[in-house]
Amino acid sequence: MPLKASEFILNEDGSIYHLNLRPEHLADTIITVGDPDRVAKVTEHFDDIEFSIKKREFHTQTGSYRGKRISVISTGIGTDNIDIVFNELDALVNIDFEKKEVKKQIKSLDIIRIGTTGSIQAEIPIDTFLLSEKAIGFDGLLHFYQSEEIIDNHFSEAFIKHMDWFPKKAHPYVVDNSKKLQKLLDAEDIFKGITATNIGFYGPQGRSLRLGLQDDQMNAKLATFNYHDQKITNLEMETSGIYGMSKLLGHNAVSMNVILANRATVEFSTTPQKTMEKLIGYCLDKLTS
Repeated sequence: MPLKASEFILNEDGSIYHLNLRPEHLADTIITVGDPDRVAKVTEHFDDIEFSIKKREFHTQTGSYRGKRISVISTGIGTDNIDIVFNELDALVNIDFEKKEVKKQIKSLDIIRIGTTGSIQAEIPIDTFLLSEKAIGFDGLLHFYQSEEIIDNHFSEAFIKHMDWFPKKAHPYVVDNSKKLQKLLDAEDIFKGITATNIGFYGPQGRSLRLGLQDDQMNAKLATFNYHDQKITNLEMETSGIYGMSKLLGHNAVSMNVILANRATVEFSTTPQKTMEKLIGYCLDKLTS
């Protein structure tokens, strides 16, 4: 049965509603970045760029690096945007745009997030790289889907107890990365840990300029949480949504992070662009090695 026009929305040129992409524009390997300006920072390394388009905060370029076809897409900030981007990326490969029906043969994409983050552990210094083995989401996105099978509820419950979690906040959810992509992107000098995904940059990450915080000890409690020798290592705003939506839709995803801030030592990188360029080069080389 064809999908309803109000649910599967196409533009006049036949492209998917927000991303403005048609199926032929998308590679099977995708790099996501938050900042639209970072797309060109990735694709400047490419041998060629075959397609480029911008719409709102969503900027896409598809090309080749060392013979491998890769799409680079900016998601903007937050898991609300991740919901849009990942549903539409999946539609591009798993929905027949002519018949407007889900395909019988489902395809999996490889998706690598390259982004920035702040460490909450003193031993993870600025200007280093961290691979997110798991993500814990404080945003509530996955609870709008049938997601119980992919969520580690035991981890979530231990976390809620440790934090004395405020009941009016969204129920935290925990999701694993793709072990296939972790193996591909990992190295001895890459830190690994659990990434906490917040719904904002200031209060939700324990920052206060003029407003009081509901829990001004949140980051200290996050840093001391330990579940079977697993610690929360860093804070950002997309990874839990990326891992959750990828698991639900059958895709592979891993989040690679540049540590720009250390909240424990109150340091911030003085060379953020240089460090990000190193991570971009590292990921591209690993994807084609």
